[in-house]
Amino acid sequence: MAEELLAQRLRDDLAERAAAAGVLDVAYRTVDSPLGPLLLAATTAGVVRVAFEQQDHEAALDELAHRVSPRVLRAPARLDPVARELDEYFGGRRREFDVPVDLSLATGAFRRTVLVALQHIGYGVRVSYAALAADVGNPRAVRAVGTACARNPVPLVVPCHRVVRTDGSSGQYAGGAEAKSRLLQLEREARVEA
Repeated sequence: MAEELLAQRLRDDLAERAAAAGVLDVAYRTVDSPLGPLLLAATTAGVVRVAFEQQDHEAALDELAHRVSPRVLRAPARLDPVARELDEYFGGRRREFDVPVDLSLATGAFRRTVLVALQHIGYGVRVSYAALAADVGNPRAVRAVGTACARNPVPLVVPCHRVVRTDGSSGQYAGGAEAKSRLLQLEREARVEA
């Protein structure tokens, strides 16, 4: 136990020194949620990654190291704002996220356009993939919209879970079909209570 505390203090000290020296490019931490552990990562520009446990947190960290910067450190303080907003969201006290988002991991102009459009889908609102494709100006790009949602690097904060199939069924989700259903149910119940 004492060794774990010492190791944690050393990691925290390293993260503080790296941040002070301007060499902490990507900070990360994990948080518990009703959907299981979530990996949160942020650059100085904003939240760059939210990963579900089933997405393999180590793989997500490797992707950040290869695509954003190799200077990735566990530095929980930088993620306090998004952790707080996620806690408020899961507690039914937050309907939209205010933290800045860094879309560095989103490739291609169309995907970025879809991710920006997702941020304008209201709490508890469901939009079909087809309707979203039409909203972003390319009604025939339904599959591309699905791919953009599937590869959303910041699910929850950028609410791709609000996009469903035309028949109303939930469809796939990075956190799993059950997680998507639970999020839609959480928002539906909170809207009814409001």
